[in-house]
Amino acid sequence: MTFESQMVRDARIDVGAVLGVVFRRLPRIAIVTVGLLAATFAVVMFMPRLYESSASILVEPRSNIYFRSPGEQVPTSPSADAGVVSSQIELIKSRDTLLNVIDKLDLRSVPEFNGAGGGGFSPIAIVSQLLGRKAAPVSVDEVVLNTLYDRLTVIQERDSRIISVLVRSTSPQLAADVANAVASAHVARRTQLSLSDTAEASGWLADEIAKLRVSVTAAETAVANFKVDNDLFIGTNNTSLADQRLSTIATQITAAQERKNTALSRAALIRGLIEQGQPIDGVADVRESVVIQQLSQEKARLQGEKAQRAATLLSNHPTILALTAQIAELNNQITLEGRRVADALEAEAQIEADLETSLQADLTRAKSSASTATQDTVTLDGLEREAKAQRDLLEGYLQRYSEAMSRTESNSALPDVRVVSVAAPAVSPASPKTALILLAVGIVALATQLGIIIFGELMSGRAIVPLREPERPQDELDEVPFIEAELEPEQRWEEPSDRAMLEPAPDEDFEVAFEPDLEPEPQFEPEPEMAEVPPVMPAEPLAPVPDPAELEHLVESLARFGTTEDVTPAEPAPVHEPAAAPVPDSLPGVIGLASLSSDLVLGRTHLLILAAHSDSADCAALAEELVADALARGLSVALIDAGSAQAGDEPGLSDLSTGTASFGDVVQKSADNSFAEVAWGQGTIIDRDSTKPLTLVEALGDIYEVVVLMTGRVGSASTLPMFYDLEGRLVLVAGDDDDLASVARSREQLLAAGFDRCEVAAAPARVAA
Repeated sequence: MTFESQMVRDARIDVGAVLGVVFRRLPRIAIVTVGLLAATFAVVMFMPRLYESSASILVEPRSNIYFRSPGEQVPTSPSADAGVVSSQIELIKSRDTLLNVIDKLDLRSVPEFNGAGGGGFSPIAIVSQLLGRKAAPVSVDEVVLNTLYDRLTVIQERDSRIISVLVRSTSPQLAADVANAVASAHVARRTQLSLSDTAEASGWLADEIAKLRVSVTAAETAVANFKVDNDLFIGTNNTSLADQRLSTIATQITAAQERKNTALSRAALIRGLIEQGQPIDGVADVRESVVIQQLSQEKARLQGEKAQRAATLLSNHPTILALTAQIAELNNQITLEGRRVADALEAEAQIEADLETSLQADLTRAKSSASTATQDTVTLDGLEREAKAQRDLLEGYLQRYSEAMSRTESNSALPDVRVVSVAAPAVSPASPKTALILLAVGIVALATQLGIIIFGELMSGRAIVPLREPERPQDELDEVPFIEAELEPEQRWEEPSDRAMLEPAPDEDFEVAFEPDLEPEPQFEPEPEMAEVPPVMPAEPLAPVPDPAELEHLVESLARFGTTEDVTPAEPAPVHEPAAAPVPDSLPGVIGLASLSSDLVLGRTHLLILAAHSDSADCAALAEELVADALARGLSVALIDAGSAQAGDEPGLSDLSTGTASFGDVVQKSADNSFAEVAWGQGTIIDRDSTKPLTLVEALGDIYEVVVLMTGRVGSASTLPMFYDLEGRLVLVAGDDDDLASVARSREQLLAAGFDRCEVAAAPARVAA
């Protein structure tokens, strides 16, 4: 809401009066403006016409394949283009460049530049004449330079490396000639600078080459002498002899080890086959024995003969027995021969082992000699690196010296600037710009006069008028958002008498502390016929102590509902409050819907607990009205259903109490995303022993401005005892058909159960028009 001070509300600027003064003075404004335009036009007509010509210079490294040496790389563009171009601009405006232009065009004899034509006086001389001082004598060169500098403009084109040289003169041709001369003088100067740099580099390279020749010779001589003195000779593949010897001995040792291991493996194989009684004919070393070959052939012959005789003779025949004995003897001989072969292999392995031992001794001696050679090699490598560095540097200097000398002798230097656009004589004058000058003078004249007129009116006070409050009807002035009976006694959280609560004093004054856009609601009167309400079964007060970790998890889960900005309030709309029927004086603690709504809006009530007398739908109807009023005021609202016992598709309190859903799962946005809502859930009952519902309500109370909790119909099945420890406002909702006496008894039972306060409110359906 925007508030204004009393001073601002009491006075306003009369815009109509200010515009009237401006309209009355329009003739004078027009005359003054036209007069200024005429004077300006006359002055402009007598000003000399200056023509402007422009020449363009491109700043970039230049290279040509025919001028570039084989080893020279293509020049790249400098990284700091802005700095390079700025440096070129300063060189163009330098004194040496402009003196070359003056000499080339003989500007000393031009009246426009030497001061003889009236346009060459410097500003210092003019100021001195105006002050009556006699200026010191100035040379012609200084006058021409100052005039040329005043007529010269050098700028960089936007986002490019192109420099524009702009020259103004009373003669179009002279302006073009001067611009071209400045550009050409700059290019020639850059060329001369490149050649002089190349010549200086050639002299420096010649001196360095002479010194490097001596250094390279001394370094290479030191390398050769060190090799001879330390016997560091190089063999094939650029490897020292010591290293080659070590490599050869290591290879021989490896080969001897392989042969030894192979011989031992074969001998072990043959002995294993013999011990296991298996034939050894399949071993390659056995097959290669000549004796075994002969024994095998004889064995094969005897086996064939035995097979031939066995066809006609019995197994115990002497001939068969003799052949069997001969075959057995051959097998014994083959076995003995196999053992001899194994012994031969073991002997061969022993030989290889001895050879390996000898090679190991040779390797040890070679390592001893190679260690000394390695230490000497470190020194040799350092000498070679030094010689190579000196030699490479000498070769590079020689190549650069040859290139520099060729460029200097042939004067073939490519400067880093070149003229890309030649200036041409201008057709129309560049200054003065008559149209722009007249437009600027007209706008300034109009703005100045209008500002003076408006400022004068405001300073005189004629444009400031008092603000009168419009007349309002008396009934509109007396209209208040809530009746006095609902604002005075009940908002102080006192238990008033029936008559004092229902009928306010006629002359009683009260203040309305909130915006007056809620309509007053009369008190309701219950009908005489009401159904009997079963007595409330009070339960033991629950005093749950939530786990801090669980409560922290709850706050994190509800982060998406955590602030008022997260809840999108509905568009403010007029609050609809149905007319209430009169209520008899015998029912105490009665409170109207408007009073409840005002308490929620004004912050007197933060947590509202609704308990239905006979039907849970009465709680839902009253909660709907209260939530709508709070949302219309831009408050954040949370609606909790703990009493409808109607299972739905979304998880709710019943699922939270049984542990099937988490805190973040049960809090949902409403259908229109205007408030947070906790449904009954998918279960049929709420676990009375669970402390999670109470923890959830307390957490929502810390997050939202208004929390409405519906506990359903009072009785043994009510969930009201679970929320006994909440510091909320308990309201018993009576329906259309409820008996007033029964409602009063239910209220007394709730008070007897330990609740500090219990009020009675009528459901909206009861008092609907």
